[in-house]
Amino acid sequence: MPDRKSTPGSSKDARDDQVARHRAAILEAALPHVAFDGWTSRLLRDAADACGISHGEMRLAFPGGIIDLVDCFLADGDRRMAEVLAQSDLGQLKMRERITLAVRTRIEVDLMHRDAARRAVTLLSLPISGTTGPHALYRTVDAIWRAVGDTSTDFNFYTKRAVLAGVYSTVTITWFGDESDGFADTWAFLDRRIADVMKIEKAKAGVRKFGALLPDPLTLLSRLRYRQS
Repeated sequence: MPDRKSTPGSSKDARDDQVARHRAAILEAALPHVAFDGWTSRLLRDAADACGISHGEMRLAFPGGIIDLVDCFLADGDRRMAEVLAQSDLGQLKMRERITLAVRTRIEVDLMHRDAARRAVTLLSLPISGTTGPHALYRTVDAIWRAVGDTSTDFNFYTKRAVLAGVYSTVTITWFGDESDGFADTWAFLDRRIADVMKIEKAKAGVRKFGALLPDPLTLLSRLRYRQS
C-alpha cells in the first residue's frame, strides 16, 4: 500500500512543478514584447493567453501580478549567470578577476533583453514595487558571491554584498545607456569600480594589521585601573 504520509507532499511537489512551468512559459512568452509594451498587467495576461494558461493559473503563478513577473525575470538571470560561471575555470583566477567576470556575465546573460532589464529596474524603483527591488538586488549580489566561491559567514558576508550592490547597480545603469562598440565603456567602468573596491579592501586590511599591534583596550584599561588603586 502507498504511504499516505507521502501523498500530500507528492501532490504539493507536483503543484509546485506545474507553477514553475507556468512561470517559465509566461516569462518566455512575455519577453519579446516588453521592449514595445513595457512590464504591464496586460502583458502578463496576454502572455498567459498565448501559452494557453488560464488567468486563474496565471494568478497562482504570479500572485503579485506584474511585479512578480519582473522578479521572476531577474531571478532567471541570476540562474543563467550561475550556469555560465559553473562552466568557467574560476579556480585559476584571482578573486578580483572572478568578481569582474561574474558581474560582466550577469549583465551579458541579458544582452538580448537589455530594454527589458532597463524597464524592470525602472519599475522596481517605483514605490508600487515595495521591497521587491532591494530584495532582487541582494539576491543578485549574493548569487554572484556564491558563484565565485565565497564562503564567508562573519560580518564580511554582509559588507561584501553591500559593496558589490553599489558596484553592480552603477555598472548596470552605465550599461543601459552605453552605445560604445561591444559595450567597451561599460567594461572599462566595471574595471575601475572593482579597482576602487580593491583599494578600499587593502586600506581596511592595513588598518586591521595596525590594530593587531595595539594592546587590547580592555586589558589596558584594567591595568590603569589597578595601578591607580
